Amino acid sequence: MAPKNTGQAEGKGTADDNNKNARLQAVGAAIEQIKQRYGDGSIMKLGDAKRTNVDAIPTGCLSLDLALGVGGMPRGRVVEIFGPEASGKTTLAQHVIAEIQKLGGTAAFVDAEHALDPEYAAKIGVNINELLISQPDNGEQALEITETLVRSGAVDVVVIDSVAALVPKAEIEGEMGDQHMGLQARLMSQALRKLTGITAKTNTVVIFINQIRHKIGIVFGNPETTSGGNALKFYCSVRVEVRRSAQIKQGDKIIGNQVKVKIVKNKVAPPFRACTFDIMYNEGISISGDMLDQGVEQGVITKSGNSYSYNEIKLGVGRETAKAFLKADPKLIAKLRKEIMDKAQAAENAPATKEKEKAQT
Repeated sequence: MAPKNTGQAEGKGTADDNNKNARLQAVGAAIEQIKQRYGDGSIMKLGDAKRTNVDAIPTGCLSLDLALGVGGMPRGRVVEIFGPEASGKTTLAQHVIAEIQKLGGTAAFVDAEHALDPEYAAKIGVNINELLISQPDNGEQALEITETLVRSGAVDVVVIDSVAALVPKAEIEGEMGDQHMGLQARLMSQALRKLTGITAKTNTVVIFINQIRHKIGIVFGNPETTSGGNALKFYCSVRVEVRRSAQIKQGDKIIGNQVKVKIVKNKVAPPFRACTFDIMYNEGISISGDMLDQGVEQGVITKSGNSYSYNEIKLGVGRETAKAFLKADPKLIAKLRKEIMDKAQAAENAPATKEKEKAQT
């Protein structure tokens, strides 16, 4: 049997190593060149990223924060809230504004519909004295204002209400009955190409509120679509669908709506999660009611018959009584929120932990 030619094998291995080292040096030189030209953070290995967890702004609604998977609206991303008329889209956006203001942040509201109600916003918890508001004349102006606010890096949340009201300048200056095919879609596509990058760099949350339209002549499939073309669907990281599911009555008087929210797109957590909560007239989202329901679901609040309790604290008999008790005690709500969030997160991480332990054994 002929002996193996070990010299040739070693020579080939050395050549491969030299080639690999040369390639690594070339990549390193390219990375340094990019950093010098565009600044630190312009390119990096994915594992070297400083921030692995997605930073988020709470919505104020615990069930929605859990459904979003990251504890709220993700920073540095574009978000779309859409649904039928009077379903609670603007209310939800205003709750996000109220939450960032509580955290000491700055929010702006681009009111393209010219329909913001300051009194209702104040009842929800928005500090209207600190809220930046713009009521632009046309779509181009609205999106330029949005870009300027985002580029400043000093605004945490920008809400645009709504995409359907972002009317191109050519349409406003034209005559009634003039055809302007695809103008708004092109406007949105151009704006989002610019906004997406600077939104990520400045860590701003940009929320577009959108309306539903119906496609003509659709027999099979869902005839519903959103206005403004397809660009927003592609560029946004989170799409939130809001729909009324039932009316809340006190006797014969309607005092609010039960709302079902579905996360139809989510790039930062698993999508297609849903939640249900109450929106009360002149109050906004019922934080105490949502907290009560989530507490029972997670086993933090005990429900025995029709009475509710948390540890040794009796919350009351009947859902409305327990809601009123929680509403009067903000410190208890904050404590419950943390405990429920921790328990929900632990339950979500449990399967991954078990798999890891199984792999180690």
